[in-house]
Order: sequence, then C-alpha cells, then structure tokens
Amino acid sequence: MTITSSPAWAAIEAQRHSLQAVYLRELFAQNPERVRSLSLSFDGLHYDFSKQRLTAETVQSLSALASAAGVREAIERMFAGERINVSEDRSVLHVALRKTDGAFPAEPFDVMPEVLETRQRMAEFAEQVREGRCLGHHGMPIRSVVNIGIGGSDLGPKMANQALRSIAHPALSVHYVSNLDGAQLAPLLQTLDPRTTLFIVASKTFTTQETMLNANTARDWLRANLGEEVVLQNHFVAVSSRPERAVEFGVRADRVFPLWDWVGGRFSLWSAVGLALMIAIGPHAFGELLAGAERMDEHFRTAPFERNLPVMMALIGIWNTNFLGATTHAVLPYNESLKYFPPFLQQLEMESNGKSVGAGGESIDCSTSPIVWGGLGNNGQHAFFQLLHQGGRLVPCDFIVAVRSDYPLPGHQEALLANCFAQSAALAFGKNEDEVRAGMEKEKLAPEEIERLLPHRIFKGNQPSSTLLLTSLTPRTLGSLIALYEHKVFVQGVIWGINSFDQWGVELGKAMASRILPAIHDPALAADFDASTQSLLAFCREHL
Repeated sequence: MTITSSPAWAAIEAQRHSLQAVYLRELFAQNPERVRSLSLSFDGLHYDFSKQRLTAETVQSLSALASAAGVREAIERMFAGERINVSEDRSVLHVALRKTDGAFPAEPFDVMPEVLETRQRMAEFAEQVREGRCLGHHGMPIRSVVNIGIGGSDLGPKMANQALRSIAHPALSVHYVSNLDGAQLAPLLQTLDPRTTLFIVASKTFTTQETMLNANTARDWLRANLGEEVVLQNHFVAVSSRPERAVEFGVRADRVFPLWDWVGGRFSLWSAVGLALMIAIGPHAFGELLAGAERMDEHFRTAPFERNLPVMMALIGIWNTNFLGATTHAVLPYNESLKYFPPFLQQLEMESNGKSVGAGGESIDCSTSPIVWGGLGNNGQHAFFQLLHQGGRLVPCDFIVAVRSDYPLPGHQEALLANCFAQSAALAFGKNEDEVRAGMEKEKLAPEEIERLLPHRIFKGNQPSSTLLLTSLTPRTLGSLIALYEHKVFVQGVIWGINSFDQWGVELGKAMASRILPAIHDPALAADFDASTQSLLAFCREHL
C-alpha cells in the first residue's frame, strides 16, 4: 500500500475538505490560543507556524502520517549508519561530521576516529593561515584564500561564510569560485596578489569539469605571474576522495583533506569542504557551528513529532504541497548576511527530493519537492512581493530573521523586524473591501474615485507563511538552522518514499556536456546530436 492510499493520508484529506473555505482571519478569531499551540522554540530558534492554513487537529493528522510512513524508524536507521542511500549502497553520515566525541558505528566501521582526525588537521591548518604561518611565494604569508568548487562544495561554505562574516578574520579575504564563465574568476584574479594567494580545490572525484577547469586556470595564473620557479605546492590545498589525483595535480600529500563517499555534496559543509569557512571564522567558531547542528540532531532524534521542529516543518510542507496544491515555496531571509541561504536551500531541497521515482524504483503517485526560490525579503518587498499579495497563486513562505543584528546601526534592526512581521501579517490577513473603502473615505477621496480604485486595493490574504526567528546570527544558531532544513528534507523524502541522497539527474547533464564539449570546435563530432544541438553548435562555431 502506498502512503497516498493509507488511512492517515485519507484523514488529512478530510481535514483539507473541512478547512477549504476557512480563512486565516477566521482561524485566528476562533482560537485565542492559536499562536501558542502552533509555535515551537528550541535553542535560540523560534518557529511560528500559526499563519499556516491548518489547525491543531491538522497537526495531529500530519503527525499520524509521519508515523504511518515510518519516519521514526527512518531516523534511527540514519543515525545507526545503515545504508539508506539504496541506489548507491551507501550510508548517510553527515550527522557524524558534527559529533563532538564518542563513536558513530556505521557499516562496516566506526567513522568517528577519521572524522575527528580530519577536523584536527583542518584546525591546525586554519590556524597556520590565520596566524600568518602559511607561506606563499618567497615566504610571504597567505592573505587571500580562494575556494574552487561547485554545488555542495561551493554553496554551503559560501552561504555560511557570508552569514558569519561579522566574525571573520579582518586581515584575510576568502572568496568562492564555481562558475565556468570566466567573468567570475578573471575579475577576482585581477584583485589578488599571486604571491599571497592560496587556492582550495574541492572536488570529491577531482574530475569535476567546472572545478578542474577553474583550478587549471588558477595554476596557469600563478605560473604566468610568478614564473616557472613558483612552488605551486605552497599555493594549493585539496579536498577530495581521490588524493592521488590531487597530488598528481600538484598538491602536497599532507595538504589533501579527505571527503568520504558517505558524505553527499549538499550535506558536506560540516566536512573538510568547510575548510575555507574555518579559515575565515576560526576553528572555535566552526566548532560552535557543529555544536548547533549537533544539538538540532539530538532534538530531531528524540522530540515527539508535534514538538519536533524539523518534523513539523516537513509536515507543513507536505500539507501545502500535497493537500493545498502549492507548487512553489519562497524562502525570505531578512538579514543581508543570509542572502545566500535561498540558493543553498534550492540545492538541498530540489536536488534531494526533486524526483518522481521512489527508492525502490516505483513511480511516485503524488507531487514531491516544490520549486524553491526566494531572496532577501526587504528587497523582495519592492519586487516580487506584489505577486505574493495579489498574483492569485498559492505561494507558502518562510520568513527568516535574526532578532539582534550582526551589524548594528541605530534604528535599522527595528525597521527590519517591523517590515518582516508586517509582510507576513499582510499576506495572511490581507485587506477586505470594507477596510479598503473605510481607508479611502478617511483619505476623503471622492465616491467615484473610491469605486474606481477599490478593486486595485483589495488584498485577499490567506497566503500561508511561517516565521523563523533566530535570537542572533551566530555560528551556533546558524548550525541549528542548517541542520533544521537538512532534516526537514529527509523527513519529506521518507514520506514521499524518495531516496533523498542520490542525484542521477545531475549526472546526466555532466555526461552530456562532456560529449558536447569537443564538438564545439569539431563539426564532425556533432553528427550524432539532435538537430537543435547541431544548430546551436554551428552558430557557436561561426561566432567563437
């Protein structure tokens, strides 16, 4: 029996029918305790989901669905190190990466000794760079670090680096390069001193096309500027599961940090992939990031579903996607430092659960991951929020904001919070005809002008959203926030019957690109491609 044919699914469908014609205004009016019963707090995070179009009874039904889908058992299987990534026959052990001590037995051995050893090596190297003891050309201290990666080897550390920039080393610059387009790397290189620049090449296989092309360009740049006598080993570090390839590229063996096959790219921030981040914020702050995630792991593993932040966030997403019919989900951070959080979540959610085939190879008979999008909320208010308010589409939103600013200026944080709370309230409750009319009468507009403008100023509201408050944006709260969304994705994958830890769609595009690349210059190699691709290649050959 599929989850969609289960009694638990039918019970939620009944909830949907009973709430179909009920607006958020009514739900709040009917229950003075609504906010208290539909809010959760844990370790510096406060999650208010009272503006979602559901009730406490809906939450109970959703929790029963999680039980019926075997979420508790799936959680235990992951934390037990079982091979839950079935298509690749691998364990999923990113939770081991943030454990501070103890054992983490997994098939076929305890991974913690190697995790702790690598973390210590990272800390020692990071301190060398931070203290000016890591030397580049002619013994000059490294002052610029460039992380070269893509996907999980870029999005996670770049996002966290931006989020924690207020505590970054003041004399070190840390940059992230991922795009094949030279417009990212070339202007950056123009600002750097090759004598004092260190490149971190992060690639699990050390064959990733984008990463290796950028790494080769960086190597050529060093040679062009410093001459053939340059000691390239002083300017490169690698993170890879294939150390021999990194050494062949020119990285010293003791500067290759491991990345294991049981760490998925989008869950790899906590591993040596976070080396550039650790250099920026320091080993202690990086440890606090891990500690925040570890705290969320324990909460996720032990809290009952109805008091469990990741589980409730996941179930609300299931409700909005599978029962209310939402196809997109907007993530709206109000802190400038969290501007890379939406693109980080795009990979985390859509690469994990953007699938229509179940873990056992069967077709999924319900919608899975929504399209995740978003951006800085304050800027969005002057751009895409118009569609949220009056576009007529159902777009559930996550509002995210830290109560205390990481860059305090008088009056700024209060205004930021006011805007965030105003938008979530406006989306939920809107403005009806009577309210609009009364407002225009107060403005002393003429009756005919009121009638003309009335349709334009009505806001239907009833747009669901949750608000996630952080006491402040610290390594600890950021670690908890990231782990919260990681576990949300896992729970949704379990309910949908998806393996959230493979990404075969990504692999298809890589394989096709490697076939097309040589055909850009050689027309004979294009004969096997479709007519459209052949035409595109011909146009490029004409204008390159």
